[in-house]
Amino acid sequence: MDKRTLAILAAIGAAVIYGLNHTIAKGVMPAFVKPFGFIFLRVTGAMLLFWLASFFVPKEKIMKKDIPRMFVTAMCGMSINMLSFFKGLSLSTPIYSSILSTITPILVLVLSAILIGEKLTLRKGTGIFIGFAGALVLILIGNETRSDAPNIFLGNLLFILNACVFGIYLILVKPLTAKYSTITLMKWLFLMAFIVNLPITYGEFSEISWSTMPFEGWWKIAFVVIGTTFMTYLLNVYALKTLAASTISSFIYLQPLIAIIYAISTGYGTLSPSKIAGGLLVFLGVYLVTKKPKEKIA
Repeated sequence: MDKRTLAILAAIGAAVIYGLNHTIAKGVMPAFVKPFGFIFLRVTGAMLLFWLASFFVPKEKIMKKDIPRMFVTAMCGMSINMLSFFKGLSLSTPIYSSILSTITPILVLVLSAILIGEKLTLRKGTGIFIGFAGALVLILIGNETRSDAPNIFLGNLLFILNACVFGIYLILVKPLTAKYSTITLMKWLFLMAFIVNLPITYGEFSEISWSTMPFEGWWKIAFVVIGTTFMTYLLNVYALKTLAASTISSFIYLQPLIAIIYAISTGYGTLSPSKIAGGLLVFLGVYLVTKKPKEKIA
């Protein structure tokens, strides 16, 4: 199997895990674990797993000039990103989170235009407008009342923040993936994130009642720590080494499809005409932004 095929399979695997995560993580909060306590488990667990894995691969030295970039990358990808997503998920629903998370490619394009001067075409500009319109629809209709979603409006705003910061992470981490192996890069990023997150997340972690935790809580926590954190970051960085960021972003369409089917089948979400309309606008916007222009034949 060639490298490109393996990279595509890695990207699909990450998308499937992320799709399931929206509902599985929601099923744990806040009954068993509060959102920030969950981030403590995610970051600590992933840090330990990546450091353990590093003993079985060749050692690499980090260049001093890359440390500031790595720190900001860790802040975006493993701190602000995770904290905003899990807090948002505790306030909103898996269907909203899965749809609004797909806006990341649009935000990556906007940020690329601002930070590195990437040109915006009419098609991409239209895609940005349509995508943001869809996101606005979803945010404004997020006023339904659910016992497991106490503040959908605020939760949806946090999903937008999550997507924005994750977009910055993708831009910052790309050059680092060309310099360092996946294990080396992840072990240092998660160590930095652990230090930053510790004072914010330890309080809620200390409130977890492990002695009364049912099996459902254990396996869902294990899925999020090992699957959604360790495996997805490993798979995404591996895929980034071979595939263009724009190619990987196309797999983001899998996430809401898997998340919506799983959420509805497990009773964690329902679809309404307004959700479908907002979701379709987001998907159309992302499609226009990520669609490659046709090559001109001379």
